[in-house]
Amino acid sequence: MKNIGILGSTGSIGTQALDIIRENKSLFNITALSGNNNIDLLEKQALEFKPEIIAVFNKYNADVLKTKLKPYNIKVYSGLEGLIKLSEYENIDILITSVVGMIGLKPTLAAIESGKTIALANKETLVTAGNIVMEKIKKNKGSLLPVDSEHSAIFQSLTSKKKNEINKIILTASGGPFRGKNKEDLININYKDALKHPNWDMGRKISIDSSTLMNKGLEVIEAKWLFDVDVEDIEVVVHSQSIIHSMVEYIDGSVIAQLGVSDMRIPIQYALTYPDRINNNLEKLNLTDVYKLTFESPDLETFPSLSLAYRALRENGTMPSVLNASNEVLVDLFLKEKIKFYDIPNTIENILDIHKNIKNPTIDDVLYSDDWARRKVKELLKL
Repeated sequence: MKNIGILGSTGSIGTQALDIIRENKSLFNITALSGNNNIDLLEKQALEFKPEIIAVFNKYNADVLKTKLKPYNIKVYSGLEGLIKLSEYENIDILITSVVGMIGLKPTLAAIESGKTIALANKETLVTAGNIVMEKIKKNKGSLLPVDSEHSAIFQSLTSKKKNEINKIILTASGGPFRGKNKEDLININYKDALKHPNWDMGRKISIDSSTLMNKGLEVIEAKWLFDVDVEDIEVVVHSQSIIHSMVEYIDGSVIAQLGVSDMRIPIQYALTYPDRINNNLEKLNLTDVYKLTFESPDLETFPSLSLAYRALRENGTMPSVLNASNEVLVDLFLKEKIKFYDIPNTIENILDIHKNIKNPTIDDVLYSDDWARRKVKELLKL
């Protein structure tokens, strides 16, 4: 039996991971959970799965939960220190890191250093500090398993371990809710329309990122570090059906792809059971129901965020951290209706233009650049 910890158990990935664990109690045991604001759901999860420890980033919520769970002998920690303590907890075999934002970086590094297998669903960890994270993985002889559907697809399609046999990685993108639109259509679009993803059930921040194609840009950066490929060897194609989740093209012209229905529980389950596969009751792909599979190049004029991500990756250093932090703040402002849709990529570009890149950053440099970008966004927008 594998002992599982989840950073971000009340979010989209966390709740779906618990669906899998709920159906496979003979294989998995929950020993640690974390949350932030959805304290009621976290309490329900704690009462159902009886973890040994819980971490709540918000200290007030942590104190409330500690009182409620006192009869159950569950330890409750708070703040960033609590998340790190959870990540280092000795009774965890696999840690699912599914918190959203930079808050996941230090806990993930702590988990790597303590020898955990990481099931990674926190984009910011590799986007902002990919080189540092992968070096720690090598140093500690750890394992990092991708949870994102696209990266899981690539992981499953890598039939060769020889880097020189890989021609390129092909990341598929649904195109989001605005596929086929042009700039004029999107100038005054509101956040409610941007949240209507055609294929996937995701959180609010990721849904907005999908609508701008920044989500795919962040995945490009992740793919570079996960699979040790050059930026020029990562291609994005729009595949609106979301049947093929990504592909690997080899030097002999063969293309290996992973196909399946649009259900995040499939890659989550594979990360938990790797290298084995187990049965489930999830919907299976029926190829006779698939009318057609289409592919097209992304519209970089209408969706410039993808180009900005490629730029940040090429320049590397602290540029990806600045890109990510700027985007995070701007998405939040868009969700609060304080800015318009194109204020997101336009402001990110301005921030990248003025940032003094640190080529070989430390973690402190990454965190400083993240904070600088957040302050600079509000300064430029006069907020």
